[in-house]
Amino acid sequence: MIKTGLTLLLLATLATCQKKTASLVSAEGEAPAIKMIKTTGSLLTAIDISKADLDWDQITAQQEENKKPRNPPKVAGDEYIPEKVDTPPSAEAEAEFQRGMGYIERGKGHGRDGRTAAHRVFERAAAQGHQEARKAVAFSQMFGDYSRWSIQEAKSVFEELEKNGSPDAQLALGFMHGAGIGVEKSNQAKALVYYMFSALGGNPLAQMAMGFRYSQGVGVPQNCESALSYYQKVAKTVVDNVKFTTGQTIQRVRLTDETDPTIHMQPGTAPLDTNLLEYYKMLAEKGDTSAQLGLGQIYLAGGRGLNQNFELAVRYLTSAAESGSADALTYLGKMYLDGTPFTPKDYQKAFEYLTKSVDKSNPSAQAVLGAMYMKGKGVKKNYEKALKLLTLSSDKKNADGQMYLAELNYKGIPTNKGIHRDFKKSVKLYQLASQNGHILAYYNLAQMHATGTGVPRSCSHAVDLFKSVAERGRWGEKLMEAHSAYKDNRQDEAAMKYLFMAELGYEVAQTNLAFILDRQEATSLFSGPRYNNLERAFLNWQRSANQEYAAARVKLGDYYYYGLGTEIDHSLAFSSYKTAVDRHGVAQAMFNLGYMHEVGEGITRDLYLAKRFYDQAIEHSADAYMPAKLALAKLAVVFYLEELNKLPLVSFLEKSVGPRWDAILMTVTALVPLFLFWRHRQNNH
Repeated sequence: MIKTGLTLLLLATLATCQKKTASLVSAEGEAPAIKMIKTTGSLLTAIDISKADLDWDQITAQQEENKKPRNPPKVAGDEYIPEKVDTPPSAEAEAEFQRGMGYIERGKGHGRDGRTAAHRVFERAAAQGHQEARKAVAFSQMFGDYSRWSIQEAKSVFEELEKNGSPDAQLALGFMHGAGIGVEKSNQAKALVYYMFSALGGNPLAQMAMGFRYSQGVGVPQNCESALSYYQKVAKTVVDNVKFTTGQTIQRVRLTDETDPTIHMQPGTAPLDTNLLEYYKMLAEKGDTSAQLGLGQIYLAGGRGLNQNFELAVRYLTSAAESGSADALTYLGKMYLDGTPFTPKDYQKAFEYLTKSVDKSNPSAQAVLGAMYMKGKGVKKNYEKALKLLTLSSDKKNADGQMYLAELNYKGIPTNKGIHRDFKKSVKLYQLASQNGHILAYYNLAQMHATGTGVPRSCSHAVDLFKSVAERGRWGEKLMEAHSAYKDNRQDEAAMKYLFMAELGYEVAQTNLAFILDRQEATSLFSGPRYNNLERAFLNWQRSANQEYAAARVKLGDYYYYGLGTEIDHSLAFSSYKTAVDRHGVAQAMFNLGYMHEVGEGITRDLYLAKRFYDQAIEHSADAYMPAKLALAKLAVVFYLEELNKLPLVSFLEKSVGPRWDAILMTVTALVPLFLFWRHRQNNH
């Protein structure tokens, strides 16, 4: 009954989207002419931007809103759903819970110490029956991070909360049964039931788990449309909370990339060295604008081993702005537009900072100010000014400019003949912005692929894009928490968090979990026989490889070749290496294919193909040069001997002397010099 209802709802949604698309297409008019903007003087004057554009009704309303006390948070994380309780918690228990929440408030830079302190307070609130505090402590006990590690205690709390229909408890129980943690053995059927009910209850992580299962066919028949439905919901949850600039940076660091010298890490992802950080701080204190701006950016978004700290971000950015940095002015404008504890939402201040930066021709400021005019946020809505600003920004390849200009073309630009919509231009701009990592561009492009608006409908492409958006939710912070735990030699905590995120479909988590298992780490969590751990590693290498991570595809081939966690199968090993070559051009896989062709394992023996793959490995990677050259030298000897065996003389010797003629010949060859030496000694005597 539930499946039928969901199917009907999905069909109705698609039909509505198609109807909307039809109405959009029929309303197109001629493209508005964009006059060339003269920038020899002030850009603000050229576009006619002034304080007269401010919407004072909005500004006044926001100022009044800032005076109101903030609503206290109800849950300990964005991924949680408030528990249903018959009796509200006592005032004392609620006060303790809110005190704990103060330690983990976003942008305060509390870090691990703050979270540990928060969970100590949560434990006191939990002892007084506060359900949200009990849940937060149970998750911490399951992960073993900020409370005492006790999986069984956590399971007991989750089972009790689940009886009351808790989606979050259902998520945790689904994870335990799916991963085989805290239970006798893994049970995918039970996991699926728990995940499904949790997803229906609105938990975004359970929706991700269901989306991953349907997209990859894990425990259920592969179904793209079902995966699309789940991922679309999570992506909507994420984009509803997207800020202009105060969102948390979610960095995905693969442990394989850090340890393999042949893999080059993406710049700006490795944790910042402590000595280097202190050096930047010293430069900033001495007035170095670049250092001030860099530190302001890092503290604003977090990442690279540092926690978000809006107070420090404002301090460094203000110093850089006072030195005339257009980028710093832009960041401050965005902060006042978003609103933080240290920069309350203020449209007037945001406008002032952004206009100063726009006058310095800063493309990011042009994009944000253009978006304000397009949406009528703090200013009177003006599509003409929005179009000019966004076009300037987009022409400079700014991701925000491309994204908002795409949105403007999608929703329509008023002209003298009606609303002009240009879906083709919108798609192109969304693609450009998504290549620069813009989360809203991913989402909007996914919507277009899901409905077939401006592009041929593609369920698989839409799923990939929605999944990318879903994985940028704040819950992605657990990846960096796990990475920090691993670097601090807390391998069991790291493995547990990677295991949890791997169940949700994060390729980086699957890769890192397999890496830890492969190295026989996290022995307390995975204390069973080595073969069982290798089976789990094999499963995660496989899932990671299916998400197109090249190194995982090579590892999968290694596991098939050596029989690690699975039966030895050289044909499947060859297939994995071949896929790594065809899709990713991996030099290691080319070398392996060369060897397998040389010895005839998993494929017909072919020395010519072996040489071709060794040569390709040299062309693709400097690190493969020496091993491949040695292999080619050996191959040349083998090839020479193969050609020698084809001579008529060899055939004659095999027939007359026997198959061991080569051994006899070598023996004679060795004895002749000895005989001659002996005769020479006899003649001398």
